[in-house]
Amino acid sequence: MEDSKADLIYHSSAHAEKRLAPIVYPIVHDGWELIWRDEFEGDTLNEENWNYENWASEKNNELQYYHPTSVIQADGYLKIISKQENFKGRDYVSGAVHTKDLISFLYGKVEMRAKLPTGQGIFPAFWMMPNLDQTWLPEIDIMEMVGHKPNEIWMVLHWKDEGGKLKSKSNQYLGPDYSKDFHTFGIEWTPEQISWFIDDELRYQENRYVPDVPMYVYLNTAIGGNWPKSPDETTLFPQTFIVDYVRVYQKRGG
Repeated sequence: MEDSKADLIYHSSAHAEKRLAPIVYPIVHDGWELIWRDEFEGDTLNEENWNYENWASEKNNELQYYHPTSVIQADGYLKIISKQENFKGRDYVSGAVHTKDLISFLYGKVEMRAKLPTGQGIFPAFWMMPNLDQTWLPEIDIMEMVGHKPNEIWMVLHWKDEGGKLKSKSNQYLGPDYSKDFHTFGIEWTPEQISWFIDDELRYQENRYVPDVPMYVYLNTAIGGNWPKSPDETTLFPQTFIVDYVRVYQKRGG
């Protein structure tokens, strides 16, 4: 068996010197020891951890413009705010942040605690991609929710086969209304498998096509697109994706 210890990668030597100091926040979770976190304390997002998106998303026929002003940090939370607002030719403005070229890791446990937005056409996601230039796949979708089904969480793994064709494996879990309260969403990622958890309960496992490259974390709320479809008269704006924390663990003694 290969070592499943999380290989945490800091993409700036200056940042590494600062962040590799002992973490004064001792959390051990079922044998997993905390190695990196963002608790979103204070009133400014830590740009040593996160990049803002600033573009009109062209993928999946989505309708939003991602703008940095749609992401705020307040009251101990990261808040991604989605509005119906015309901006640069788009009818909606939303937010997205990610850790590409700042923080990435190979194997370990990653977890988010969050309260999700809801409504027709609203599409929050917590996912991971390779920290490699011009590379989309493989992709681990830790949590996706189509807003008109707020009790349905999707867990997905995407990859390319040997012929370059997109392949996916997924599972859905029906639970409570995830827009009503905070819940935890996470994975345990080893060389052998990926295990998805919701509120610390195992909900899905995949032991084929497991990524073996460092990956970074992505948080966003898309509006519309091929899967969620467009908002309609029932959709209430603004909608807010509220994140309490993002944490990364390694196996203790791994």
